[in-house]
Amino acid sequence: MNQVGHVTPLQPWTPAEAWAKLARGNDRFVAGRHLHPNQDAARRDSLKEGQAPFAVFFGCADSRVAAEIIFDRGLGDLFVVRTAGHVIDPGVLGSIEFGVDILDIPLVVILGHDSCGAVSATVDAVQNGVMPAGYIRDIVERVTPSVLAARQAGMTTAEEIEAEHVRHTLRLLTERSRLISDRVASGHLAVVGAAYAIGDGRARIVDSVGLDLDLD
Repeated sequence: MNQVGHVTPLQPWTPAEAWAKLARGNDRFVAGRHLHPNQDAARRDSLKEGQAPFAVFFGCADSRVAAEIIFDRGLGDLFVVRTAGHVIDPGVLGSIEFGVDILDIPLVVILGHDSCGAVSATVDAVQNGVMPAGYIRDIVERVTPSVLAARQAGMTTAEEIEAEHVRHTLRLLTERSRLISDRVASGHLAVVGAAYAIGDGRARIVDSVGLDLDLD
């Protein structure tokens, strides 16, 4: 353990291994065969001295999109950062870099979803020319480039626009953070953009960088 509470993982994780573990958990969630791993008192007690999560999640703050539940994980498994519409600001970048650099996590997952209120509000603002009040306006302004890019590409459905917002977030993350882009280039990190369907519970990859799913 070091001074910030990092402990050495029980095994070395590659980005592909980390995603495969998450995918198996999502399969269990979709099928209703949850294992609820690492949620007992023994696990809680084992984390007193530090943490060694195997994935960073940057997702929407929507109450229906809780990463630990969707991917059937438990305490100490995931390092989670959430904002409405998964919009990026300096605090988000610093939090994700903390997970990648200090905790040496090999995978970042950007988790968007259908029926996203932030995306819907932005689509309405773009169409009507009326911005919401307060700090909600800041969220809408940060989502607007994704909506405009989707419209320029001929995307019309909510699902297409939401997937484009995930891809745009992935690009912003890797472009703005030199630390993250360097880790991806060295093969030590992958960034996955996934879209979650609230109805069926499935999280599907819409974009990725640095991910090699060949585990043979």
